[in-house]
Amino acid sequence: MIELHDITKNFGSLSVLRGVSLTVEQGEVVSIVGPSGAGKTTLLQIMGTLDRPSSGTVAIDGTNVEQLGERALAAFRNRHIGFVFQFHQLLPEFTALENVLIPALIAGRERKEAERAAREMLERLGLSGRAAHKPNELSGGEKQRVAVARALINRPSVVLADEPSGSLDTRHKEELHQLFFDLRQELGQTFVIVTHDENLARMTDRTLHLVDGQKVD
Repeated sequence: MIELHDITKNFGSLSVLRGVSLTVEQGEVVSIVGPSGAGKTTLLQIMGTLDRPSSGTVAIDGTNVEQLGERALAAFRNRHIGFVFQFHQLLPEFTALENVLIPALIAGRERKEAERAAREMLERLGLSGRAAHKPNELSGGEKQRVAVARALINRPSVVLADEPSGSLDTRHKEELHQLFFDLRQELGQTFVIVTHDENLARMTDRTLHLVDGQKVD
């Protein structure tokens, strides 16, 4: 479902990724681990079409994404890829419900249908009573669940998560980790997760180890 072949990424003379290949199947939960500076976030950004590789190919659902123009790429990203970041990246002026439905509106869904889907997603994640609350009225764990709901609203092919539990306390961290696997079981959702959390990495189906921009066994 996701195929990365021989990905390299250079910033001037600095080589960040050096020939990384990875295949992710539908419904897998895959973790990417490695020391700081190993290239984990860069690889995730390339997989998520937020950055382009210096060389190599990225295919998602059979589409070779580096062949898409910027407008087509943005539309593809909106429909096929969900993102969860370490610090949730919610818009502070909007409610939880409004934050969740924004990607659906960008995708061209009608407001009423998008709002219904957002309410259903918040309810699925145990947040139906928090829909009208703004981010500063939510706990850290609630903010991340809103971020997960936002990532899922368009039923993407894959959700990419970059240190999603890095800012959470132990209880909320464990709840978020379990949520990923519950969503995989309920929705068949695919996840690729960059993490320093060893417990989360052990839970995933497979772990990609990166060191100095290269995949190691």
